[in-house]
Amino acid sequence: MAEVAEAAEAAEAAEAAEAARTGVRRGRVVEGVRAYGLIAGMWIRSTMAYRTSFALTAFGNFAMTALDFVAILLMFSRVDALGGYSLPEVAFLYGLSGVSFGLADLAIGSMERLGRRVRDGTLDTLLVRPAPVLAQVAADRFALRRLGRVVQGLLVLGYALVVVDIDWTAAKVLLLPVALISGAGIFCAVFVAAGAFQFAAQDASEVANAFTYGGTTMLQYPPTVFALDLVRGATFVLPLAFVNWLPASYVLGRPYPLDLPGWVAFTPPLAAAACCALAGLAWRAGLRSYRSTGS
Repeated sequence: MAEVAEAAEAAEAAEAAEAARTGVRRGRVVEGVRAYGLIAGMWIRSTMAYRTSFALTAFGNFAMTALDFVAILLMFSRVDALGGYSLPEVAFLYGLSGVSFGLADLAIGSMERLGRRVRDGTLDTLLVRPAPVLAQVAADRFALRRLGRVVQGLLVLGYALVVVDIDWTAAKVLLLPVALISGAGIFCAVFVAAGAFQFAAQDASEVANAFTYGGTTMLQYPPTVFALDLVRGATFVLPLAFVNWLPASYVLGRPYPLDLPGWVAFTPPLAAAACCALAGLAWRAGLRSYRSTGS
């Protein structure tokens, strides 16, 4: 009986320890969200103090991103299809990618400044504050003007939904918001992983931009215009294909890239969760390896 009692006590202790660890993790998440909200709110209030300036910069952001779609329109002024996709179908790909990336860029685009902080030692000021470093870096200089990219992507997506020929079903309707949110999560993970890389490279923002801004530019075009090796890499290595290529193939009734099974169109949430988990591990590893410049 004594052995049974000791085993029961050990099990209860283990459960209590696990509950404590879970509580700590949840507490850190809540603390991080709260810190992010406070810092972002501060920058929003600062931005809105100069409303004309905000309106002009937001419009400038809108106009700059709109040039990407203008380039696509110029292509279609000479051809009827691009990789077998019509203009409305390419606009659908563009809209999904643009909105997903725009949301991620708005929420966490400031991660690209991390390399500069690592190089000049100003990251030390964030380490001594009683708030998660990731939340501070993500919300630093929160740029509300990036809403211009989101609005532009929504307009193109709205145009595509009006003109594209889709046989709508309940599954397709539900897949659209899921794909947008999952795509934003995947891009957020890429931003965090790129930030973690800068702990080692110190200033590799352009390398990071090749996977963030470069990734969304690639997704604006059909997978059929790219080499198979690139499509494989965007599916199995850096799973950007889950942002729009795979869900769009289901919605548009198009063949899946690499002849993948149909059910993969519904896996973007799983891909986003896996990417965020791996990015979190990379971030913690990078933060542990950080050594101050001493300045």
